[in-house]
Amino acid sequence: MHTFHKNAGRLAAAALALAALMSCNGTERTSTAANPPAAATGDGWALLNFTKADSANPIMGPSPIGRFQDPISQQPVRWEEKDVFNPAVAVKDGRVYMLYRAENKVGAFGKASRIGLASSPDGIHFTRQPEPVLYPANDAQKPYEWPGGTEDPRVVEGPDHTYYMTYTAYDGKLARLQVASSPDLRHWTKYGNVFTQAFGGKYVDKWSKSGSIVSRYETDGRIVAAKINGKYWMYWGDAQIWLATSDDLVHWTPVEMAPGEKPPVPLRAQALTVPDLKIILPTRAGMFDSDLVESGPPAMLTDQGIRLIYNSRNEPSFGDKALPVGTYTAAQALFDANDPTKLLRRTDTYFMRPERPYETTGQVNQVVFLEGLARFKSKWFLYYGTADSKIAVATRPAD
Repeated sequence: MHTFHKNAGRLAAAALALAALMSCNGTERTSTAANPPAAATGDGWALLNFTKADSANPIMGPSPIGRFQDPISQQPVRWEEKDVFNPAVAVKDGRVYMLYRAENKVGAFGKASRIGLASSPDGIHFTRQPEPVLYPANDAQKPYEWPGGTEDPRVVEGPDHTYYMTYTAYDGKLARLQVASSPDLRHWTKYGNVFTQAFGGKYVDKWSKSGSIVSRYETDGRIVAAKINGKYWMYWGDAQIWLATSDDLVHWTPVEMAPGEKPPVPLRAQALTVPDLKIILPTRAGMFDSDLVESGPPAMLTDQGIRLIYNSRNEPSFGDKALPVGTYTAAQALFDANDPTKLLRRTDTYFMRPERPYETTGQVNQVVFLEGLARFKSKWFLYYGTADSKIAVATRPAD
């Protein structure tokens, strides 16, 4: 999720509304935003019934304490003074480690996003590292990461216990999905664009982000990337949701449509620039996820299938008229465990929406954006960004 893209999408939505209504036969929903309709019968596969930790939320916010000598501007920066949001998590050594997006205030050298690290013994109270762990520098990725920064991490573990992070590089104009690895969550090696070797570099200069790698959530809390049919799989994208495969968690190949195959919905926004890609999870006219769908935490491989928690944005003119314009909510989808392209089930409504003041008001209003999920101390901890400004958590028992 990127603020620039969200605001641009809202401005474009009105112009596209009539076309979307004419081309998609969506039905108007009558539920109120405060009381979403009950989940459809048969949603036992979904991970629902989370409770927001109101007594502690938001669990993290901006801080003026962290200072960092920026390697590009050669100036000291309070790198998380403006906003912190969109966290990834990993369980390690009996603690929850959080990698989160942080922004400095706009100044003489502009605003940039960097990725910070914090840890917690209980999943609620976090201690931050004083400096970011992944950030724009004078390296090979500078043209793609500066001046916008490094954003929106997701983290999984590889078979050799190496951590792999997908993140967004933003150069101020174009978002690109990147990958890095680390032995300890603190020291990261950047590999660049995930699609560098795919189709002759065809997708390197296309808008891409939000990589959710299919993984097993182990009982000890580790999130371990899982192969299906000899490949790793990643749901990705923030207009529609697409899919990619990999042999090594670094080099990824997007799944394109077969000859003669047509997209399931009319293409809009960034999807227009990648018309050959196979849409795995489309937007839905007349519903809460009408304007945009975007991958959430690493997808979960279960006995029932692959559970994908996803984020979505609403445009009332062709979506859910009960939700304010631009509202980000979260829902879930289930894919075949042996065929990640095959959608089996999808919830008919969101299971989380903006309600609290810190979720409805901030840098971008009306946003809950889910990116981190951890199994820890017999509970599920679901971490999310609020209004692109702070971080909150919701929990439920781990069955």
